[in-house]
Amino acid sequence: MFVVKGHLDAGVLMMEAPSAYQDVMCSRVAIRKDDPAKTNPRFWDELFLMKVNLEYLEAKLTSLDGDEVVMIKENINSLFHHCVQALEEEHQIKVVNALQTLCALFRGVHQKNKSATGFDIINMLVGFDKADLRMKDLMESLDGLLCGDGSESLKSLCLKLLLCLVTVTDNISQNTILEYVMINSIFEAILQILSDVSSRGQHGYDAVVLLALLVNYRKYESVNPYIVKLSIVDDESTLDGMGMVVHQALTEYNRQYKDKEEEDHGGFFSTLTNMVGSMFIADAEEKLSVQTNEAILLALYEAVHLNRNFITVLAQSHPEIDMAATPVSTLPATPTTPLGTTPPSLDMLNNPELPLDPNLQTSNLLITFLKYSSIVMQDTKDEHRLNSARLCLIILTCIAEDQYADAFLHDDNMNFRVNLHRMPMRHRKKAAAKNIPSRPLVCAVLDLMVEFIVTHMMKEFPMDLYMRCVQIIHKLICYQKKCRVRLHYTWRELWSALINLLKFLLSNETTLLAKHNIFHLALQVVNLFNMFITYGDTFLPTPSSYDELYYEIVRMHQVFDNLYCMVLRVSTNVGQWKEPASKVTHALVNVRAIINHFNPKIESYAAVNHISQLSEDQVLEVVRSNYDTLTLKLQDGLDQFERYSEQPKETAFFKELVRSISLNVRKNVSLNTLSQDVLLKEFSSIS
Repeated sequence: MFVVKGHLDAGVLMMEAPSAYQDVMCSRVAIRKDDPAKTNPRFWDELFLMKVNLEYLEAKLTSLDGDEVVMIKENINSLFHHCVQALEEEHQIKVVNALQTLCALFRGVHQKNKSATGFDIINMLVGFDKADLRMKDLMESLDGLLCGDGSESLKSLCLKLLLCLVTVTDNISQNTILEYVMINSIFEAILQILSDVSSRGQHGYDAVVLLALLVNYRKYESVNPYIVKLSIVDDESTLDGMGMVVHQALTEYNRQYKDKEEEDHGGFFSTLTNMVGSMFIADAEEKLSVQTNEAILLALYEAVHLNRNFITVLAQSHPEIDMAATPVSTLPATPTTPLGTTPPSLDMLNNPELPLDPNLQTSNLLITFLKYSSIVMQDTKDEHRLNSARLCLIILTCIAEDQYADAFLHDDNMNFRVNLHRMPMRHRKKAAAKNIPSRPLVCAVLDLMVEFIVTHMMKEFPMDLYMRCVQIIHKLICYQKKCRVRLHYTWRELWSALINLLKFLLSNETTLLAKHNIFHLALQVVNLFNMFITYGDTFLPTPSSYDELYYEIVRMHQVFDNLYCMVLRVSTNVGQWKEPASKVTHALVNVRAIINHFNPKIESYAAVNHISQLSEDQVLEVVRSNYDTLTLKLQDGLDQFERYSEQPKETAFFKELVRSISLNVRKNVSLNTLSQDVLLKEFSSIS
């Protein structure tokens, strides 16, 4: 069937014909039910010295009918067994070919048996009676290869095989074979990769994505050991390594986006835009933000959500470097790899210490994440981008609830310039990066929330994202109130954004109520104003800030008046919105008291002084002079909030997200990333 020519011990291999390995695999294993070793005692010794034709083997397995599959079950079990045995070989070519054959088996059998149960697939691959032992041997071999001092190419191949194994089913929780990956954990091997600088540079990206997927295996149905272990990791080098991988992946995406943005806004495109207006800007931004990196974002979420020690990694400062100007040695990637989903360059991850330059400002993972969020949150018109924005806001929610993170965010001694991406709009100019002030990081978070609020008031209203934005703002203000942090922030921009949001809800009441409970969002917004009214003296930076709050409320009183009329109308009628509207009615009591108290005073002042329209300073003077006679009601619970909980509220979202990530990883993880020719050349050199 095949002839091996040359010296096998030297690894110089030639095949009788390009299809020799295919013929052996398909006729001897995938069609005939006899043991191929009966006619050739050295069959298994020689088989793994042959180059694997992955596509042919997968296709052959997929093409078999049901009866043929049953007939060759024992041979597939035998092939699987000998693949696992070959992983212990000293001859590296055998290990390479065994790993790739295993991948073809996993894919081919699953592809053929999509409708079968997980137990049927396990039986087809390894056999029920041998499954525990075979999978234990496989996982121990992979663990040994990952943790050993062997070839980096082999380690990469092991990770590709594991990613292949994890993602062969659309829903990873239906991948029953992962039970053996839970029992025979490779968690420590993943941590070892992340803690070592050199290993992290080579394999950190795949390791982090693999960990994120394993953490999500049946996480709502049983105790997942990877969740338990990740939650208690406290090794600094490991957590730093994980943070570095995530940071560089997000940095690379940000850089690619910036480069593409500059490319699309230069030359002919820029000229065309100037000629016909800015109608093309939205299209350009839409193209720029289509593909994001949910896998690495999921890894960041799991680290932040599960491990409180990881919060410190978010804050660790290092020089912000221009990756475009850095010599890189990139990993091979397929031409169709989406923007931002490739691993970062090796040089970036290999540098334990980045060069200090007094002209470079410091950065950290949180800053990079905020910049990334400002990109993906610009456009939420389809489900994919909507989910990316939702995940960013969930991560920010977890951060805003953490005491250590809040302390760092509000530290006045730790100031940064954060150049967030802003959606192009006709009525505003793009802010120059050099004009961005250096401020505590919480200002950038608030800026990001304000930016989202003012740019997404549209027909397809993203209610869920608005709720999350307002809740993040509320949690940050609760911390400021609790710790009496007087943040020097342009609060007027936030107040203006919130009032305009209420105005939008009023203008689109009928349309929005057909899909959303807008009263819930309105209540959250009104209670934010109540926080400022009731507790503003504990966290607003100056007395004049408090005056400006009242000025804005009085100046925009028509919006609050209209809101009150609307919720009063709904709450006095029988219907599904009666109760939520009634809550808004009660929440408006102090806002209305302020309006009803100061408006007559302002009108009287204007009449006495014969002024048709008062200036801002004159209105502020009236406000300052009439605080003493203002009566407000104390409202309870304004500084309380419900802490984030993934289950049950977010369960459906994460199940669908992980399914999407799994499909994308399966599509992009190809063993050809480390091409067979390269591997065979590496391990076939004559000693």
